[in-house]
Amino acid sequence: MNFTIKGPGHILDLSQVRIMGIINLTPDSFYAKSRSLDIGRIVARAGKMIEEGADIIDLGAVSTQPGSQAPSISEEIDRMIGPLMAIRTSFPEVLLSVDTYRAEVLRHCLDARINLVNDISGGTMDDDFLDVVASSGLPYILMHMQGSPLTMQDHPQYDELVLDLLKFFDRKIHFLRQKGIDEIVIDPGFGFGKTVADNYELLRHLGSFKILDKPILIGLSRKSMIRKVLKCNADQALNGTTALHMMAIQNGANILRVHDVSEARQCVTLWEAYNSGIGAD
Repeated sequence: MNFTIKGPGHILDLSQVRIMGIINLTPDSFYAKSRSLDIGRIVARAGKMIEEGADIIDLGAVSTQPGSQAPSISEEIDRMIGPLMAIRTSFPEVLLSVDTYRAEVLRHCLDARINLVNDISGGTMDDDFLDVVASSGLPYILMHMQGSPLTMQDHPQYDELVLDLLKFFDRKIHFLRQKGIDEIVIDPGFGFGKTVADNYELLRHLGSFKILDKPILIGLSRKSMIRKVLKCNADQALNGTTALHMMAIQNGANILRVHDVSEARQCVTLWEAYNSGIGAD
């Protein structure tokens, strides 16, 4: 399936797999090398990601690793706005995504002419959030999470994992359309209220989500589903990440949310060469 994401002043063609580079504006995200609080370094990191082939830069100022607690709204805004505005000034054409679930934070981000909203909560953690998304006209990334970051890995359980998520997305998409939000990307939420076995079941059945007729974003970069199987830490999980990225692309992923843009871009390039039957001689 070929999709496009349309927002104010931009259209992103998803006929090819796109790369979303992660910038964590936090002191406690699970992958230490992705963290940064210095604006100069953040802008340089964004520039390097763009140079390596990132189509979207995703900024988040709240850690969502299992067991994490969110900072205050004012602290999230303080972490987010300076880097966001600096990246927009330095790279006016880049597509910017903000990873937040708080309406007040999103309102402040709109001044930076952001392009996408990335919400781990599905609109459930702030009653005003989806109204702000709707009024902005921005494309919305709808993720599935069981519980909250603080509790999500406390014995997650499903009746039928894939069917449960399909029902969740179907209900949410209908609700979002009623709100006036039509540009929707779905994210199964690898690691967000799922066991390791759940994560691999979702990866195997990623193609099932095509029935929803929405582009699919996957975020599994250096996550515990890799580290626990390979018995490695986040620093050692790049090779495993790349292997799973290829599986995700084969199974229908449209956007890869990644820490390592160059390696993800190579994965996409090789997939395109394989899929087209054209390679370098």
